[in-house]
Amino acid sequence: MEDQMKTCPLCSSPYAYESGENQYTCPECGHEWNPSENEEVAVEGNVVKDANGQILQNGDTVLIIKDLPVKGAPKPLKAGTKVKNIRLTDGDHNIACKIDGFGSMGLKSEFVRKV
Repeated sequence: MEDQMKTCPLCSSPYAYESGENQYTCPECGHEWNPSENEEVAVEGNVVKDANGQILQNGDTVLIIKDLPVKGAPKPLKAGTKVKNIRLTDGDHNIACKIDGFGSMGLKSEFVRKV
């Protein structure tokens, strides 16, 4: 077993560790790879990060970190609102989700943090 850590080819985290015979795992993004294979890791679209720099994935749960006004709604989304099962999309509002009491909407990843 090697005593050195590897850098994750997907998120560039320096904390990837050996998790099996010639298999490495990144604790930050969960990516697993075999470094002896030709690594052609294409970053799947754009990497979407939350306000703290954590990489977001489809199905994650996030918290809204500040009150967000919603066009056409009488009150804003409150900070601390939990949003489950997000979907990542392209564009300015890169998170599509459903929020209880508000319905379907798009959020910007800079206003959420991963739970």
